[in-house]
Amino acid sequence: MEKIKTLGDLKKSGYVYRSVKEEIRQNLIEKLKRKESTFPGIIGYDDTVIPDTERAILSRHNILFLGLRGQAKTRMARQMTELLDEFIPIIAGSEINDNPFAPLSHYGRDMVANMGDKTPIEWLPRAARYGEKLATPDVSVADLIGDVDPIKAANEKLTYADERVIHFGIIPRSNRGIFVINELPDLQARIQVALFNILQEGDIQIRGFKVRMPLDILFVFTANPEDYTNRGAIVTPLKDRIESQIITHYPKTLENSLLITEQEANIHKEQDIVQMPDIIKRLIEQVAFEARTSEWVDKKSGVSARLTIAAFENAVSAAERRAIINKEKTTFVRINDLQGIIPAITGKIELVYEGEQEGPLQVALNLLEKSLRTLFAQYFPNPDAFKKRKAGAADVNPYRGIIQWFDKGNSLQLLQDTTDKQYEAALLKVTGLPELVKQLFPKANKQESLLMMEMVLHGLSAYSLLSKKTVENSTRFSDLLGTMMNFSTTEEDTEEEL
Repeated sequence: MEKIKTLGDLKKSGYVYRSVKEEIRQNLIEKLKRKESTFPGIIGYDDTVIPDTERAILSRHNILFLGLRGQAKTRMARQMTELLDEFIPIIAGSEINDNPFAPLSHYGRDMVANMGDKTPIEWLPRAARYGEKLATPDVSVADLIGDVDPIKAANEKLTYADERVIHFGIIPRSNRGIFVINELPDLQARIQVALFNILQEGDIQIRGFKVRMPLDILFVFTANPEDYTNRGAIVTPLKDRIESQIITHYPKTLENSLLITEQEANIHKEQDIVQMPDIIKRLIEQVAFEARTSEWVDKKSGVSARLTIAAFENAVSAAERRAIINKEKTTFVRINDLQGIIPAITGKIELVYEGEQEGPLQVALNLLEKSLRTLFAQYFPNPDAFKKRKAGAADVNPYRGIIQWFDKGNSLQLLQDTTDKQYEAALLKVTGLPELVKQLFPKANKQESLLMMEMVLHGLSAYSLLSKKTVENSTRFSDLLGTMMNFSTTEEDTEEEL
C-alpha cells in the first residue's frame, strides 16, 4: 500500500474496486465464517437486533434503527465502520473521496484526464469513512447535499453555470463510506424529500445543475417511535426507500442490564477504594425495570440505559464522598447511599400527568422503594407469607424478634456520612437482626452481613412492617404502629391548638 502512490501503480497491483455495501457484506461474511463477534460490546441483542442487522447488510440494504432512547442505535451504526476495509484508495485531494477508476467530481475527472496513470493516490482509513448528522429543524438541504458557493465562484472567476462552484454537503463528502442521520423524524419534511433521489437512484441534485453523482454510501438512520407523534414523522416515500427497519429494545434480563452498566459506567482508578456489592448493582438495575412498568412514567418516552449508568456512578461517588469525609481508606456502597442516585433518576424519566402531580422526587423514591421490595423477596422469606399465618404459627416468623425490638419503642437512625464502625454498631444493636442474617447467609463475610442487615430493615419497611422516614442525610427506622399513633396524636394536638 505504501508503494502505491499513483493510478498506474494501483492498476498494476490488481486492486479491484468494490462498492461500500459489497465491501461491508464480504467483510461480514468473513467474520461470520470465523465466528467472530460482529458488534462487540453490544449486549442483549445477540438473538434479535444483531441478526437482523447482519441480514440487512447481507442484503445490501440501507437501515433504519427504530427504538426508544438509550437502546444503542447510534452505537450499532458507528460499529459498522469495523466492517469496512482498513484502507481504500482515492484520488489525492478529492473532496468526495473519488474512486480513481471512476471519478465523480469535476476535480477527479480532470485529474485523471490530465495526468492519466500519474494521477496521485491517497489511502483513506476506515475511521475517515464515517459521517454522522443529528437531525434538527434547522438542518438545510445545503448542509446535507450542497449548494452554489458564490465566494468560490468569485475567487476562481467562474460562472454560476460551472460545476466547480458547487460546495458539497456532508452526504457527498461521505461518498464511499457510511452516513448516519440520527433522529430522522426531526428533519423537516422538505429536507427528507431531498433524500429521495439519493436513496432511490444513488445520485444528488443541486440547484439547476445537470449533475448526476451516483454516490456510493451505506445509509443508516435512527428514530424514536415517540417522534412520529410528538415532534415529526418520517415521510412515507422516504420510509419506503429504506429497505430494512430494525426494531431495537431495552435489555430483556437484569443480567444483561448489569453487564451494560458495568461496561459503560465511568469509574476512575482513584475510586477503587469503593467496593460495589452485587445486591446494590441489582437494586440499581431494578429501578430501571420498575420505571419501565410504572404507571407514573411515560412508556412512550422510555427509560434509557443511561439511568442505571448514571445511578451506578452516583452510588460509587456517594460512598467515596463518605470515605473522604471520614478519612477511611476503603468502604463499600450501602443501601442508604442509594439516596444519592435520586438525581440520576429524576433527570432520566419522563412523567405522565399523574406522575407530574406526585412530583419527580416522590416518583424516584417510589421506584427505589419498589426495587427494594422486589429484590428483598429474592433474598429473604417473603414477609407477606407470614402475615397470613394464624396466631399459633407466629413463632415461625423469622422477622418476629426484629419487629418486637422496634415495638418496644426502640428506633434506629442511619446517617449517610456515618463511619463504617458506627454503621456496624447501629445495626448490631437490633435484636434478632444479626442472627437472622447469619442463619440465612452463613458464608457471608462481615461486609456482606452488614449490608444484608440493612437490607432487612429496608425490606420490612417496603412491606409495611416497619416505619422508615428519610430526611435529608439520615434514615430512621421505627415501630410502624407507634409512628401512626404519634402522627394521629400530632394531628389531634394541632387541631386543638387551632
